[in-house]
Amino acid sequence: MAYVATRGGERAIEQAERMYRAQTGRITPSRVKEIGAALPALVDRVMGEASLYAPDLAALALAQSGGDLYEALLLLRAWRTTQPRLQVADPVAADEGFTHRRISAAFKDIPGGQILGPTLDYAHRLLATQVLEGEAYKPAAVTPAATPAPARHPSLAAWQVAQGLVEPPMADPVDRDAIPDLTREPLLFPAKRAHTLQSLARADTGGTLALGYSAMRGYGTAHPTVNELRLSEVEVRVRHPRGVTFSAGRVRTSQAEVVTTKGKDRLRLGFAATLGWNEVKVISAATLDLNSPGAPKNSPVNEEFFLYHTEPVESSGFCIHFKLPHYVTFQSSLDALRGAQAKQEAPTPAKTEETA
Repeated sequence: MAYVATRGGERAIEQAERMYRAQTGRITPSRVKEIGAALPALVDRVMGEASLYAPDLAALALAQSGGDLYEALLLLRAWRTTQPRLQVADPVAADEGFTHRRISAAFKDIPGGQILGPTLDYAHRLLATQVLEGEAYKPAAVTPAATPAPARHPSLAAWQVAQGLVEPPMADPVDRDAIPDLTREPLLFPAKRAHTLQSLARADTGGTLALGYSAMRGYGTAHPTVNELRLSEVEVRVRHPRGVTFSAGRVRTSQAEVVTTKGKDRLRLGFAATLGWNEVKVISAATLDLNSPGAPKNSPVNEEFFLYHTEPVESSGFCIHFKLPHYVTFQSSLDALRGAQAKQEAPTPAKTEETA
């Protein structure tokens, strides 16, 4: 289905795109750099949902789309498909990352301590209106700590396993070449664990929040408590063809574990992780992961329901496609409607003595 049926044809289509581009204005390298510096949270969200860690390209996609998030995701995912896959990185454990923020709502004191890191959780939400009056907004400088926090912190779940509070993970590690890839394989149900976590990692933040919130409000099977929330930078370790493992750089990651009681003597964990720093996404996604086992078919926390309906490109594309011409199908519906109305309005034949 194409827009050529629209009044004006191809020239109108071309002019419509030019009008949209005129709204965004000229895109320059400095403008892309400004977007990356001013909107790091949005850049992180785009990278996570596009499943591509490339801050400059994410900022470029936002500039080119005029801030339309779904259009930016489509641009970045489309570009991603053109690139070769050179390597599969080694797995990264939670305690191996360079930790910027690490908190727990389940325990006051945890091994390694609580690290608040960069957050607005405890700040007053006051709009800096003085900026519109010509006064620059300059945040106060950070005061260095007398004793820097450790770069790495132990896994809280590992401590809980040692305490017998949660079930230990699988004894046999999965070979990295055997891990399924959602970008190359279709999502089938019941979904593989790896597919579920991959889908949640690049799910739409708003959709994940909506369904995760429904679980928190009672439509799920368990109420979550944040066991551990961690923002960190992790090394991307790849293997050289000669057999040497080296770091190709660092990426920012978010991960969350939420927990609920399981029976009388064990806790059940839900987990989620994504590229970039996006706390609300991973807490919501971990809540869905926690609630999905045993959820009824019509529940918002049913795995098939939330995995299908939090896919940002597919869901936004299906919604947007309704703007395209549907003349034939709609006219067919109108013809059927008019036929039904005409049948109802037709006079009823008078009864005769033979039919009476």
